[in-house]
Amino acid sequence: MKCYARTTSILTWLPILFLLALSPSPRGFAQAAARKPALIEFNRTSPAPEWAVLQRKALAEMYPAAMEFVRRYTLPDGTLIWRDVWPGMDGSDDGYESFYNFPLFYALGGAADVHPLSVKLWEAVTRQFTRYGQVHNEFDGYYDWMHHGESYANFYFFGLSDPHHPAMRARSLKFAGLYLNEDPSAQNYDPVRKLIRSPLNGSRGPRFDATVEDWSTHRDDLAPYPLPYEDIPGVTSGRDWLDDVKVQSIIGTMNQRMNRGDVPLNLAATSLILHAHMHRHDPKYRRWIIEYVQAWQKRMRQNGGILPDNVGLSGKIGENMNGKWWGGYYGWKWPHGLFNQVEGTFIGAANATLLTGDRSYLNFPRAVIETVRREGRMENGKFVVPHRHDERGWYDFRPINSSYLIHLWYLSQEKPDYERITAMAPGENWTQLKYSKAKGDYGHEGSWLRFIEGKYPNYPVDILKANLAETARRTEMIRSDQTPVDKQDVHHWQQRNPIVLEGLVQTMLGGPNHIYHGGLLHVRLRYFDPARKRPGIPADVAALVSKVEPDSVTLTLANLHPTQSREVIVQAGAFGEHNFTRMRHDGKTTRAGGRHLSFKLGPGTVDAVELGMKRYANTPTYDFPW
Repeated sequence: MKCYARTTSILTWLPILFLLALSPSPRGFAQAAARKPALIEFNRTSPAPEWAVLQRKALAEMYPAAMEFVRRYTLPDGTLIWRDVWPGMDGSDDGYESFYNFPLFYALGGAADVHPLSVKLWEAVTRQFTRYGQVHNEFDGYYDWMHHGESYANFYFFGLSDPHHPAMRARSLKFAGLYLNEDPSAQNYDPVRKLIRSPLNGSRGPRFDATVEDWSTHRDDLAPYPLPYEDIPGVTSGRDWLDDVKVQSIIGTMNQRMNRGDVPLNLAATSLILHAHMHRHDPKYRRWIIEYVQAWQKRMRQNGGILPDNVGLSGKIGENMNGKWWGGYYGWKWPHGLFNQVEGTFIGAANATLLTGDRSYLNFPRAVIETVRREGRMENGKFVVPHRHDERGWYDFRPINSSYLIHLWYLSQEKPDYERITAMAPGENWTQLKYSKAKGDYGHEGSWLRFIEGKYPNYPVDILKANLAETARRTEMIRSDQTPVDKQDVHHWQQRNPIVLEGLVQTMLGGPNHIYHGGLLHVRLRYFDPARKRPGIPADVAALVSKVEPDSVTLTLANLHPTQSREVIVQAGAFGEHNFTRMRHDGKTTRAGGRHLSFKLGPGTVDAVELGMKRYANTPTYDFPW
């Protein structure tokens, strides 16, 4: 290994240093941004590992499949080939979800023309669902943050693919303003009581009274779920959602009890605000996120350590529920129960941690998990916990989704969180891939965990092969699709999106993929191509994070080109939130500081390095290294 730093005239940097000195710079932001990374040369040649070949194969083969998908299902202007009318408040999320990971594919190293295509498709979906009536002023008019979260994962990835795209950057600030009351027509937030005023919110402001038309396209989906309340006169089962008379009573009761006040689900809005903050480091965004997360933490303390799922407009827990802390919209009872409470608190806490570096925020989702763990028991060799609560107390006992436990441990890197995985998912060795066709790119966090522990060494090969097989399966679905347009439901396209990125995210970036319903991408590393001045791994290069420790990662870099060198910039964290501290290679340790390291890989090089890391040392940003 040879290491040297390129020199730059101090006169070149003086204007930049001066501007940084004038701007807010919490947690070393200015210092880290001003430092140019050293160039480190690796020249150890080796046959290309199978995982590296598969990474390059995935980046190559998903691209033409995606182009075929777009040609099959969109018009020349990018709008979906679909019906002329789509009523109700549901559906725009599914339009955005159909292409949600296109910008991330580009940011990982996918073909360059995927980026402008991603923008075109996002803008086309926005226009189309504006015509349908769901989108207003480029943002969903009113819906809940489980569906907003699904929608705007697509939007957040544009920060990783091109933070300086003028229209997308401007939209980031405009959309955040919807929750900072900067739009007079969308007063979603009560800054005095620190609450979002309704579970249904967006560019038209809080929606206190939903209608049957609002729910018209969702009634079939809700029929299999438990009723939101058992005391609605004449309503006895979920099938009553399909009764045109009884549904009036269901929605009327929900309006009275659910729609006036705040719910934990709204914590997913912190991703939207943090997205704006990473574009423009305005203290107002930071204040809002901390204030809102802490407000919900306070409500949990007031409720004896149990997360309440509803807060009235006065700020009182159970205000519209006769004092009951359960029964809110997407709360402990209806429709999903536990997973929405875990996801909302985890997304809020993870964003506050990313923003401040204070990992004590993770006590928030821990408390939710511990609430149900205390009620848990062993059944047939499985540890089951209650997923719902109502007049009966805790019920609906099932194993917890262990991916949430793994996400929590991954962020904290604390032993008690790892022990919780073992205690709540006993007997799960995850050392053989059980591939399932998921709505999004997730579901194999357990097998990835075993890989970075050294217990499933072939996982990178297995997951990448599985992802490629899923791309092939979805491509065949596209080619054989004979479904008439008027028979296609709103999920038709996302089920056929051939870009499947879980394996690439886990192996390249060293972390589980984002929480699907609105989480940001919390990973250890990210890559840039300095030759082409673009995000993503350069051509012919592959990267594998094989070990994750509290203060380090082990990274293998491979250059598959037989005659040409390649240069790659490695960033600490998806948003530059971490700092490198040292580098261990060939038994020697050297100092390495700042957000970025630059590696020059000789032809056919395959080499590994341990990178020391101080986590959450910097203010997160979308800025590129240059």
